[in-house]
Amino acid sequence: MSEEAMVRHLSETGRYRLLKRLEPRRVVAVARPEYPLRGIILDTETTGLNARKDEIIEIGVIAFTYDHRGNIGDVAGVYGGLRQPTVAIPAEITRLTGITDEMVAGQSIDLAALHALIDPADLIIAHNAAFDRPFCEAFSPMFAAKAWACSNSEVDWSSRGFEGTKLGYLVNQAGYFHDGHRAVDDCFALLEVLSRDTVGRLPAFAELYESSQRTRVRIYAEGSPFDMKDHLKARGYRWSDGSDGRPKSWWVEIGEEALEDELRYLRSEIYRYGDADPPRKHLTAHDRFRG
Repeated sequence: MSEEAMVRHLSETGRYRLLKRLEPRRVVAVARPEYPLRGIILDTETTGLNARKDEIIEIGVIAFTYDHRGNIGDVAGVYGGLRQPTVAIPAEITRLTGITDEMVAGQSIDLAALHALIDPADLIIAHNAAFDRPFCEAFSPMFAAKAWACSNSEVDWSSRGFEGTKLGYLVNQAGYFHDGHRAVDDCFALLEVLSRDTVGRLPAFAELYESSQRTRVRIYAEGSPFDMKDHLKARGYRWSDGSDGRPKSWWVEIGEEALEDELRYLRSEIYRYGDADPPRKHLTAHDRFRG
């Protein structure tokens, strides 16, 4: 029985769900001209969660082309590199990533190779951009002026039939498995999930690209009454203690089209006076996910 016949037979029983090993797409020497835009899928592994004190120990990057409708074209370049941090890698990070002190000893990231992929990029995508972008900007200024998108928060995965947003869930539900928690492998896995067709829908990347083009607004409920904190939290506001340069307040980020409704809510339910004018900041993909 051939492998194809075995897969078909098991699938047709309805008792098995089969996963196929994800094979990375090949890198082309010359990209097709009908896909004029350049995207980057990026993933980092780090010594911890705080970009102000922790460090990148691995970075993976895939450059790909796409068009203005959000159709993905070709893989145009790949880079993966390890980096020795100034401190020992914590044991829990090694358990999570498989990266040891021995693996990174004497290693550094090739900035020239990274520049060659990042400089022409129109959009950088990370599966948790609010995590990866601050680490990347702390590592090199090449990332600061770029537009960023988050494939976790800017795609409605549940409407596409996915039960979770972690990359492992998305890959498995798309019918694949891969060697997770190594940066380049995760990048290829995300590319495949983003390009996968959904019945009656454009691929997830088209939704992500369209979302990245919209302006969003961050509202700071500065000076809001203390006894209103539970109401704000229930509405999706998060607390900022002011240590990151933001106002010390509860804040939320919304679509620009929802701004007037949110201001009405704050004025009537939280501040309870009509002239309340909480600080707000308009954000494009060049500003978002900076932490």
